[in-house]
Amino acid sequence: MTIAEAPPRLAAGADVSLCWYPDAPYSLARTVGPLLRGNSDPSFSVQGSVIWNAVATPDGPATLRFSAVGGTAGTGHDAGRPVPARVDIQGWGPGAGHAVRAAPRLLGADDDWSGFDEPGFHATLPRMVREARRRSMALRLPASGRMVDQLVPIILEQKVTVIEARRGYRYLVTKFGTPAPPAGASTPAGLLVPPTAAGWLGIPSWEWHRAGVGPQRSATVMRALRSAVALERLAALPAVEAGAKLQTIPGIGIWTAAEVVQRTHGCPDSIAVGDYHLAAYVGAALTGRRTDDAGMIELLAPWSGHRQRVVRMIQSTGFRKPTFGPRMTIQDHRRH
Repeated sequence: MTIAEAPPRLAAGADVSLCWYPDAPYSLARTVGPLLRGNSDPSFSVQGSVIWNAVATPDGPATLRFSAVGGTAGTGHDAGRPVPARVDIQGWGPGAGHAVRAAPRLLGADDDWSGFDEPGFHATLPRMVREARRRSMALRLPASGRMVDQLVPIILEQKVTVIEARRGYRYLVTKFGTPAPPAGASTPAGLLVPPTAAGWLGIPSWEWHRAGVGPQRSATVMRALRSAVALERLAALPAVEAGAKLQTIPGIGIWTAAEVVQRTHGCPDSIAVGDYHLAAYVGAALTGRRTDDAGMIELLAPWSGHRQRVVRMIQSTGFRKPTFGPRMTIQDHRRH
């Protein structure tokens, strides 16, 4: 992994810029994908091989542009296939310096798969997972370091469907976010910086209701963000410790904490216990039978330290579990 100054032409087009060389096959879209709250996330814009992201930093808002520049893989399964030789990172706005410096970690620069790929460990993995890894060498786990940005939308996903949660998040960011700092004529239309902690705390109760967010979830957001400075400090702690401290906040349990540190810390081991679908999904993939949380933890125990990597590899296969039983229904209480 190499970080270098951007060439003059690239640097001239932005307030701050640099180049990151992954030194291995790399997929920008698949790595950054888990940070997006769906295809309509107002803080992201995906345009082919370019991803835009608007963020709030301690120095102010910033607009980021990530561009994967092609090369060719020389060895292994990906030999001869086009892969990015580098990722160009550009930033605009008052927070550009802070955002650009943090960007390589967000792009997975610190994610280390060597233990997972060690031959002895690799041989213990189910065939499905081994084959998925062979086909997914370009995948990294992102580490955004942005506690507030990840925590709020994940709290909104508690005990509701993803569709409901993302609809509410989109409504709130669209209404209370701020326009992304301009990046010239190429700035994506409608790109918005999500509210800061103070911005989220200032949202009146009726707007949470209009967004379809019940009082339990909005109250959890408020409790968490009243200590936003302390919350952001968790990004510097190890993932396990950060997750444990998150769970001291009423309303934040093991599922929420795991979903957060997966994205803020690139945690390779955190598992979302309590997820409506995950345990049954993992059980069906690994044994052909549905299981519960305890069964999932038992199944994944041999790969402790890399359990989230195992789950990501299963998901990358496109495997779908048989659908039996009731589905969660989408509810709309906004008119009540």
